[in-house]
Amino acid sequence: MDQPEQPSTNGRYAANTDTTFTQQVQRLHQLTVYGRWLVVGCLWLIITPLCLWDLQAEIALWRQYFTWVALRYGLFYHPLSTLSLAFCIGMTTAVLIWQSRNILLGLPEDERRRLEQQVYRIRQQGPSHPLWKWVCQ
Repeated sequence: MDQPEQPSTNGRYAANTDTTFTQQVQRLHQLTVYGRWLVVGCLWLIITPLCLWDLQAEIALWRQYFTWVALRYGLFYHPLSTLSLAFCIGMTTAVLIWQSRNILLGLPEDERRRLEQQVYRIRQQGPSHPLWKWVCQ
């Protein structure tokens, strides 16, 4: 790294043809995937048990006499638990759709550009950046 990398005139970084740069972008994307799944896992481990604890009386009723009306009223009268469970389900669905799109269609151009810019900033900051170890080495 004798000279700092500069963006080219077309908005792309000059180092994006370098194979190590491409590998670093892929590593950063992989870290992003792991980070999103870590957040979803923490949501399920922290929020869901609290919601189920709040709904335990209704769950006991549902186990004895399950009806859709009992489910609706149980969730209706516990709005915080309902919203928390919906948030967990929504986040999981969002990450699944995001990752499926990336696997099936590839990374969108704007997301790839954002990752390239972030790798460029990590390289510029050097070893003092928190992601330096995982991205650049």
